[in-house]
Amino acid sequence: MLRYRSEWLVIVATILFAIFYPIFISIYVYLPILIGFAGFMMVLGLEGRGSWYVVVPIIYFINLEVNLSLPMMLLLFSVLLFYLTMYERIRYFKRCPVCVKLLSVLAINIYYILILLGYDFLFDATSLNLDYKVVYSILFDMLLVVFV
Repeated sequence: MLRYRSEWLVIVATILFAIFYPIFISIYVYLPILIGFAGFMMVLGLEGRGSWYVVVPIIYFINLEVNLSLPMMLLLFSVLLFYLTMYERIRYFKRCPVCVKLLSVLAINIYYILILLGYDFLFDATSLNLDYKVVYSILFDMLLVVFV
């Protein structure tokens, strides 16, 4: 149970960020998408850190789908596929928690890009343009997870 007012403020601020940041991404296209960061938070929630670690990324993924037309099920599928196939192997770097965070975010982004490219190939659509914005978004994702 949450005992302090500051904990409630953090939760409300995080939910507001998950709701309104995708709107800003659709307006300002140079803002990073933060798929890897949200996916890593979901992995931490699946690991048992709390239900807020799962609920807030799902709210964020729903808003990404609504505002940017990124397929939410592919986002969830890539995070769950990473969690089932790779996360236990990455956790072997227990002495370097920053390495675990960086590798996890990088792997989640790579999983999502590969799944999205397969989706685009299967349905003859274009959901993602592979250019410097994707690299910028992945690098910002990795930088953010180091400091949080």
